Amino acid sequence: MWLAIDIGGTKTLLAVFNKDGEVREHVKFPTNHEYSLFLSELKTTLANLQHKDFDLAAVASPGRIDYDKGVGLAYGNLPWKNVPLRETLHDLLGCPVLIENDAKLAALSEARHLGRGKYPKTLYITISTGIGGGLITNGIIDPFLADAEIGKMVLEHDGEMQEWEHFASGSAVVRRFGKMASEIEDPAIWKLIARDISVGLIDVLAAYQPDIVILGGPVGGHLARYHPYLVHFLKEYASPLVSIPPIVQAHNPEQAVIYGGYELMKDHARHRDKKGLI
Repeated sequence: MWLAIDIGGTKTLLAVFNKDGEVREHVKFPTNHEYSLFLSELKTTLANLQHKDFDLAAVASPGRIDYDKGVGLAYGNLPWKNVPLRETLHDLLGCPVLIENDAKLAALSEARHLGRGKYPKTLYITISTGIGGGLITNGIIDPFLADAEIGKMVLEHDGEMQEWEHFASGSAVVRRFGKMASEIEDPAIWKLIARDISVGLIDVLAAYQPDIVILGGPVGGHLARYHPYLVHFLKEYASPLVSIPPIVQAHNPEQAVIYGGYELMKDHARHRDKKGLI
């Protein structure tokens, strides 16, 4: 069995996969902002899983990662720093552990769902506790943009310079309107949300020039409610050098990261088998 762990700013999700990609077990718990308490909850959750013997694990971590050391350097919406995730999880699970940024894993699974070769450059953006994204080029995470943090772009909003995720993320929606995205029905509110998303998205489009954009996360998962507004605002900001590609909703808006963990493990296993490694 393979284990995928998605550490989010508000919740952590675990999913047990067989090697054919079927989810055999899944569970989630709130992400404690105190790292030692998070580890305690994780240990308890692992002990209560029906499946306990794993050949491989993938951990999705928000923020910046030292890939060589398997260390989470900084977490954005979590106060953790220099967390030895790979070593800790290896000790807990007794199997090889892969570490990757959460948004990049979501991008990987969603891009592959569209089919290899259909869109050479696929941009995935998650709008959840914060805003993250990943660019998939020819079916793999683009190595030149692996550390990009698009939610941290500083933009002008309401006369102030603010990080994009500060005014356009799911947390910002709750803070501003007092409701989660799933509870919002008013088209006027969705128009405001679309405008805030478009302000940052047009800059990302200019920088990455993707063939398609996939929106995920709790806000991205309701794209149908504001898609016309979003396209309208983007067209206002577009130029001959910045075209607006198709913008679609994620296939798994809330679980794209977990499935990306499976894709990462599948790639690792294939590479290992080709080399004749154990």
